[in-house]
Amino acid sequence: MKNRIITISREFGSGGRTIGKKVAERLNIPCYDNELLQKIAAESGFHENYIKDAGEYAPGGFLASAFSHGVFGPSNEDYIWEIQCRIITELAEKGPCVIVGRCADYILRDKADCLRVFIHADLEFRAKRIVEVYGEREASPEQRLREKDKRRAAYHRFYTDMKWGHTQNYDLTLNSGTLGIDRCVELIGQLY
Repeated sequence: MKNRIITISREFGSGGRTIGKKVAERLNIPCYDNELLQKIAAESGFHENYIKDAGEYAPGGFLASAFSHGVFGPSNEDYIWEIQCRIITELAEKGPCVIVGRCADYILRDKADCLRVFIHADLEFRAKRIVEVYGEREASPEQRLREKDKRRAAYHRFYTDMKWGHTQNYDLTLNSGTLGIDRCVELIGQLY
């Protein structure tokens, strides 16, 4: 496969989704984020909200994972994971694109010419951003950030056996709080 793919992994509230969309616009290539959820939902038969939630939770915990591949067979999350892997691979084979989240960095590690990017920022920047951009109204947006990141990390570890956000797993890590959204877009675009 000779297509150039950009995968964007991100901490919640860091602007990774926005950065991914702006990079795709700048490069005039497709960006798959919510569209990816729609494709997985259509193929799996599960509701889009279920797919979105399942992508941020490791299946069941210790006991469930100990038995999930044996006695009880694959879980719904395992079924979704298989569909997700196939769809992401097919999208990468179609042509250059940006794929946000869904462990695309791992799924495409040996299958495509990828630029694997991780977007992060400090807690204060992200808390302010989720209040301003997403209208977050919880008393403690910082706690929501920690919980969401913890779930993403657990999901990533469960399916990839890799540490989410660990710099060695990415080609580029950018601090959107320090650099700003537009500068991150510019840097990724230059490396494409």
